[in-house]
Amino acid sequence: MIILSALILSVYMQLGAFVITVSLIKKTKFNIAWISISLGLFLIFIRRLVDLYVVITATTLSEQELFNSWLAVVISTTLFVASFYIRKIFSELARLKQIRLDNESNVFSAIIQTEEKERKYFATELHDGLGPILSSIKMALSAINTSLVGDLNKQILQKTEHAVDSAIETTKEISNHLNPHLLERFGLEKAIITFVDHVLVDETFEVVVETNINESRYSYNLEVSVYRIVCELINNTIKHAGASAARIFIFAHEDKMEFVYDDNGKGFDCKQTNMAGHGLINITSRVKSLNGTFVMESKAGTGIYVKIELPL
Repeated sequence: MIILSALILSVYMQLGAFVITVSLIKKTKFNIAWISISLGLFLIFIRRLVDLYVVITATTLSEQELFNSWLAVVISTTLFVASFYIRKIFSELARLKQIRLDNESNVFSAIIQTEEKERKYFATELHDGLGPILSSIKMALSAINTSLVGDLNKQILQKTEHAVDSAIETTKEISNHLNPHLLERFGLEKAIITFVDHVLVDETFEVVVETNINESRYSYNLEVSVYRIVCELINNTIKHAGASAARIFIFAHEDKMEFVYDDNGKGFDCKQTNMAGHGLINITSRVKSLNGTFVMESKAGTGIYVKIELPL
């Protein structure tokens, strides 16, 4: 009988429609409406099995039963075709989402590259422009014969020379902050450890750094972003957290770099905190520019926990 073959085919199509919808549940983030639709398709599949059993066991079919059987075949065919195209729609939406994420990443990357380029320009101007001028002033002051001036003028010269020394040192620090020379020359690990040693002027605050990157080199965007993130987080801890210890873990694997930071400070409410005030917008922008993932957990009294994964 043609109707028997059609019903058998409809059973397979109904099962296919159910399987397709179930496979899409994860993409809908387990939406209760989509789960209900999947359950409904499974119940229709059970109904098709009942229809098939009725046709197989019946000696003859009434016109009403025959009509219902053909209607069941049409419904199952329609649902299977619909589920097939729904899956294509989901695939297209996923593709468009990926394009949007890539575009966002490119925009953030361009912004950060421009920002770093400007930092490098100002660092060079400070180092090569203002630095030599201050050094010339220092040399001129050193050349003054202090035996020909009175005690008061000697004190003024000493203070002036000390102020020039401070200006030269500050210029170097600003230049290095704008464009970390250690990062360019020796890599990420050396730059981070040097920065940490530089900020640990208080013995009551300790920073532990653990990493396996050693002297490995990565793209400039990745290295400078991780370095800036470390600086931002440590500065936040020192300024706001009141912590006695912080830990930095940076481990490179075949396809990704894992970065974890935590401290034992006073923490804060992530939902109510001004993200811009804590520099967290800059961190998330850098992570997005590298197509990475950013997770931050904190609440009052528990410190802060940050985990970042960046593709290599």
